[in-house]
Amino acid sequence: MDRQEAMAVFLAVVEEGDFSAAARRLHMTPSAVSKIIGRLEARLGVRLLQRSTRSISLTSEGSAYAESARRILGDIEDAEFAIQPGAEPRGRLRVSLPSAFGHRLIVPMLPDFIERYPEIDLELDFSDAIVDLMNGDADVAIRVAAQSDSTLVTRRLASNRRVICAAPGYLERHGVPKTPDELQRHVCLAITAHGRLNVWEFHDGSSRHAIRVRGSVEANSTEALRRLALAGIGIVRLSEILVGDDIRAGLLVPLLTDCNHAEAEPITVVYPHRRFLPPRVRVFVDFLAEQFSRRPWQEARFHGGSAEIGLLPESPPIL
Repeated sequence: MDRQEAMAVFLAVVEEGDFSAAARRLHMTPSAVSKIIGRLEARLGVRLLQRSTRSISLTSEGSAYAESARRILGDIEDAEFAIQPGAEPRGRLRVSLPSAFGHRLIVPMLPDFIERYPEIDLELDFSDAIVDLMNGDADVAIRVAAQSDSTLVTRRLASNRRVICAAPGYLERHGVPKTPDELQRHVCLAITAHGRLNVWEFHDGSSRHAIRVRGSVEANSTEALRRLALAGIGIVRLSEILVGDDIRAGLLVPLLTDCNHAEAEPITVVYPHRRFLPPRVRVFVDFLAEQFSRRPWQEARFHGGSAEIGLLPESPPIL
């Protein structure tokens, strides 16, 4: 048995969690599977699996080998599939998405993708952490951050405007800030451990200046900050894509629109440089570009200046 086949047997054992189940899947005997794993460990000079009478588990070396083997076998499959004319994209596609953007913007797009490509199995990972694509943590990632990794291919999907806003109830109780400096006496909702996002930029004619906000309430989730703002806890600065509907509905009021420097890092999709790009990655990236070209969040973009106390809409109940 060659190395490729040995890797496939090893992965079957890892995925099934049992020699007998792996043997059934591979149409082999359990003893044959056990011998292959034993020869593989002997050749590598390390133990890949910890065996007991009731279960097996990966050693640290086995975990690293499984990740590499999965990537190598995937590359072989993708290379062979890529040259087959008319073949439909298939296989598991692991997508990393920022939590708030993923739920509010990407998930509503996915039913069309699933219907269009039924042979692709989606695995969605919602996290604001930056995953290591080169290490195989995901196949493709959607990011709202500056991209400086030259090992990744970056495709811009849309610009990203940030809006300073607060609930009518908060402004009724604390007043409307007229200048950026007045933010210092307000409750500003901050992003935990993301100092750059807590620096709010403003422009005054041709010059720009920044204010670092420090609030009594912080969260590591932009969706949590949005909900706190809706509840009237404080002032927040978030993407228009996240709060635009709330502003149009009167649940949030835009502030300092005449001087807020709204442009932020664009929304991008990134994936590793690869000689053979898996078709499932290619069609997913193309699908996102198609969906973002419609810019549904801009269909009713709000316009207007800073809020005035007398013009604040009635505060709706927050359930």
